[in-house]
Amino acid sequence: MSNLNYSLDIELNDNNYLPNLFGVNDKNIHILEKINNVQIKYRGNKIKIIGTKSSIQDTKEEILLLFEQAKKGLDIDEDKIMETRSMKILEIDPEDQMNLFFQTKKRKILPRSQNQKKYFQLLNSKDIVFAYGPAGTGKTFLAVAKAVASLQQGLVKKIILSRPAVEAGEKLGFLPGDLKEKVDPFLRPIYDALYEMMPYDQVEKKLANNIIEIAPIAFMRGRTLEDCYIILDEAQNTTKIQMKMFLTRLGKNSKMVVVGDNTQIDLISKNESGLIDASIKLKNIDDIGFIELDQRDVIRHEVVRKIINAYENKNSN
Repeated sequence: MSNLNYSLDIELNDNNYLPNLFGVNDKNIHILEKINNVQIKYRGNKIKIIGTKSSIQDTKEEILLLFEQAKKGLDIDEDKIMETRSMKILEIDPEDQMNLFFQTKKRKILPRSQNQKKYFQLLNSKDIVFAYGPAGTGKTFLAVAKAVASLQQGLVKKIILSRPAVEAGEKLGFLPGDLKEKVDPFLRPIYDALYEMMPYDQVEKKLANNIIEIAPIAFMRGRTLEDCYIILDEAQNTTKIQMKMFLTRLGKNSKMVVVGDNTQIDLISKNESGLIDASIKLKNIDDIGFIELDQRDVIRHEVVRKIINAYENKNSN
């Protein structure tokens, strides 16, 4: 940390909520120090924040907001800290936040960047949404969150998850096991997101009952998908013909999210990518939304953001 020229003092008015606010072994304090690049010292209910002018002011506002949450009886943990930080940074009015989070039975999902905020708004307003960007930007995670929330609210009857199995040449018949076992390796990121939103046993039950369906894009032909939330992952590896076929499966009361990364095309000819083709041909259709996420939207480990920056800088030079 550099330029620690300023300090700011806070005195909280009720010691009873400090254990919840600070966390076990000061875990919450350490999280705030890391994300704001400050030092936080305290004795009793008196807190000193050391850092740059802007960082200590941001930290003060976040601590006071979290303190109010603690007084309401809410548990303060990393998710609550990031949620509070997101609402402050994105200037989300508490009166409007109902439109800017997805509530599943397991957790509440909020945007953590301006682009993610726009993505939320598109997911709430468009029939088809295209989201593209690098790993870690939340494009698949947020699509799954919206799908699970829609299912649990009774807005759809089914979730359909699809992905082109380019690595297997779409020749799934040569792989051992049933259809689910054949495509599971290709859908691991989506499964990971599902388990974040729902208890493991509920995910497995819904898979067994076909309420959550795994459908490789090669098996989508000829279907009309009604009352469904449909997610196509790794869409950059669909061909133009596959993308057209997939998009025209949309039926009544269904939503569709197409996610991918145009820098990770595994097709022999990158010009054949259905994601790139669709983003050009469909950009003027009002019912379809497009959002491009970038390294500023990375919500994984900070190192991931630095890796993406390094590769993007290398490619631009």
